[in-house]
Amino acid sequence: MQNKNVIFKDLGLIDYKEAWDYQTNYFDNTVNLKIKNRKQTDQSKLETTQNYLFFCEHPHVYTLGKSGSEDNLLIGEAVLKQKGATYYKINRGGDITYHGPGQLVGYPILDLDHFFTDIHQYLRYLEEAVIRTLAEYNIVGGRVKGQTGVWIDEDLPTARKICALGVKTSRWVTLHGFALNVNTDLDYFNNIIPCGITDKAVTSIQKELGKEIDIDEVKGKLKKHLATVFEFVYQ
Repeated sequence: MQNKNVIFKDLGLIDYKEAWDYQTNYFDNTVNLKIKNRKQTDQSKLETTQNYLFFCEHPHVYTLGKSGSEDNLLIGEAVLKQKGATYYKINRGGDITYHGPGQLVGYPILDLDHFFTDIHQYLRYLEEAVIRTLAEYNIVGGRVKGQTGVWIDEDLPTARKICALGVKTSRWVTLHGFALNVNTDLDYFNNIIPCGITDKAVTSIQKELGKEIDIDEVKGKLKKHLATVFEFVYQ
């Protein structure tokens, strides 16, 4: 049975590992339910999977995707501690990125069988929701061919990334998600080669507008646009 309802929760400022374990629990439960359903011969006993969307912020942390290079982390353990940052190798796609206070992180745990079974379309839809959110602040977001994420001045030498994406899927259930720089301390990006890309800068809504932005307001706008793009309804 198709289910386009989404259970939303704002986790606030939460340790990265705690949030990783939290979303993985929902992810595993959903995958296991799909496996159970596949083995079920009595169609009347099939259970409908749920969809979830979690928003949060993290304390300073660097995460390295399974296709990334450790060489893109430019500081050692001592400097990490000095900066109050942690470091994790994780099971999403993509390379290295930074999360920290003032950055809006979204973790959709969606069963794409309820929507469409196309991971590229999924990534484009996430980008589209961010692009529409930026437009409400008169910021023109775009895409760079061959790269995931949302960019400003994407076709110019001044191209800069404002939102990173990195996901994992199993049996069409999604894990991990996106990170939109709102009031992010961009100095922390100087300690890495973000997403393994050496020739483009990183930016934030705050930097583009020259003023601090109400992150709760951004959350509300992005939450709205995700529902519109994916055509889901919040429970």
